[in-house]
Amino acid sequence: MKIVVLAGGLSSERAVSLVTGSGVCRALRARGHRAVLVDLYLGLPDAPADLETLFDAPDGLCPSARIDTQAPDLEAVKRSRPSGGDSHIGPRVLDICALADVVFIGLHGQDGEDGRIQAVLDLTGVPYTGSGHLASAVAMDKAVSKQIMDSAGIPTPKWQLLDYTSADVERLAAELPMPCVVKTVGGGSSLGVYLPEDRPALKTALEEVLRYGSRVLVEERIFGRELTVAVLGQRWLPAVETVPAGKEFDYAAKYQAGAAEETCPARITDAEMTAAGELALRVHRALGLEVYSRTDMILDKDGQLWCLEANSLPGMTPTSFVPKEAAAVGMSYEELCEEIVRQSCQLKRRAY
Repeated sequence: MKIVVLAGGLSSERAVSLVTGSGVCRALRARGHRAVLVDLYLGLPDAPADLETLFDAPDGLCPSARIDTQAPDLEAVKRSRPSGGDSHIGPRVLDICALADVVFIGLHGQDGEDGRIQAVLDLTGVPYTGSGHLASAVAMDKAVSKQIMDSAGIPTPKWQLLDYTSADVERLAAELPMPCVVKTVGGGSSLGVYLPEDRPALKTALEEVLRYGSRVLVEERIFGRELTVAVLGQRWLPAVETVPAGKEFDYAAKYQAGAAEETCPARITDAEMTAAGELALRVHRALGLEVYSRTDMILDKDGQLWCLEANSLPGMTPTSFVPKEAAAVGMSYEELCEEIVRQSCQLKRRAY
């Protein structure tokens, strides 16, 4: 098959996406597909007149990608695009997508998980992997997905949505219940997430989170074991337990070797494993997700599971959670990528 792997983009998770995309592209090429990686934002400014030839480009145009301890400088990314402009879709991107049998969406965060690129592909009739545009948008917005979880009876920590400015920070820092978690409604990769331990730290969190937008979710902090569970098709995969080396599982801890201990399958009872898997399936279905997803949850000291959030496009770097869970049931990384493509191609979507 001719497969375009869309990665990069203009998101705070750009670096993670490029590593995801490179891994997926190489895996699909190893399975015999004519896969090529295309950066959604930078596009193909020097593409040949015959775009078909790019499907046979050496190494699928995969860059030498890595994840640093800090999120990428997006202003520098903008300056690096010769064509400039305000479009989040670079030159010739949609042209080469139209030539593909399927587009593997290796994007994370803005433009990838928020449903916008899915909507564009729906309207142009191009098949793609993963969930549709509406479910993607719902899962990306933590406040909307929380409302759906509440209505579906899915246990999730108490929460409230705030829309405020810096002038409100002092008052909110004095009034909000503690302990709590402060997070932007549309973030990912643990960016824009704060775990204040006292009210001065809460004040700082409320100030810093405004960098990501004025809509902020504040939820009750549940203490316990951090689990994440992937869904592939109609089944759940074994849970992973994460124990950060430091106090918090931040962006650096998530992607730097030795910054967290990850155990898969998690060392929990069979009953707890089944309960975690069934909860992930309930969330997947309640949000209308398709093909694959990953749900993060807490197992408290009383054995109660609490759903934190769902990811419609979870990381697919070779060391990410979903590949680890697939490996635990005997599925290689290459086989996982192939299975996501296979299941996605079976979906029959329509443009609204």
